[in-house]
Amino acid sequence: MEDTTYLEVFDRLKKAAGVTSDQELAVSLGLSKQSIADAKSRKTVPPAWIPKAAKLFHVSTDWLFFGTSEGEKPAPISTLGCDVNLIMIPMVDARLSAGQGSLQTDGNSERSYAFRSDFLYRKGNPASMVLMRVEGDSMQPEIMNNDVVLIDQSKTEIRLGRIFAVGFEEAIYLKRIDMLPGKIVLKSANPAYPPVELDIRDQQRDAFRVIGQVLWSGREY
Repeated sequence: MEDTTYLEVFDRLKKAAGVTSDQELAVSLGLSKQSIADAKSRKTVPPAWIPKAAKLFHVSTDWLFFGTSEGEKPAPISTLGCDVNLIMIPMVDARLSAGQGSLQTDGNSERSYAFRSDFLYRKGNPASMVLMRVEGDSMQPEIMNNDVVLIDQSKTEIRLGRIFAVGFEEAIYLKRIDMLPGKIVLKSANPAYPPVELDIRDQQRDAFRVIGQVLWSGREY
């Protein structure tokens, strides 16, 4: 994309997202703020952002690329032959963002998967959702090694019996969470892994954080 038009495309991306700042746009697209700054320093808009934004904000790629004669935002795109739209959810690496209780996203990653918007809104907040590929067998047979899970990072309130992505020190686990007085109990589905008790009254309190609730899992064959 030529540098004569890249700022106009950024303006249309913000208009489609209903935001006014680069930081808000980054959050809406599931990117880091630095990725926006890097793109602007190169005077370009990465092509992979356009179809992602089109599906996420329900606008056409032609409008995002070229605009319209009146500068109007076009009508939402209808997909699947009905009034259901798709939202692209980014795949993240299984590591924590530095100093935060959230998963690390790669601003240059083009990995994302489409979900029906009505499904996502029924489950939670799509803007806070990410996908993560599972490593390990501690939640087998419910969640297998190499499965993909959908996590809502806005759902951090512990609900007994539900599966959460949790961080302890620098590691990430999928566990069911129980609570005892002054303690958190992390439970695996695989009986080979005994429950782990964390005393949240001492230094372990700062080392433990709930990242988000697991809403869905999928498997490739």
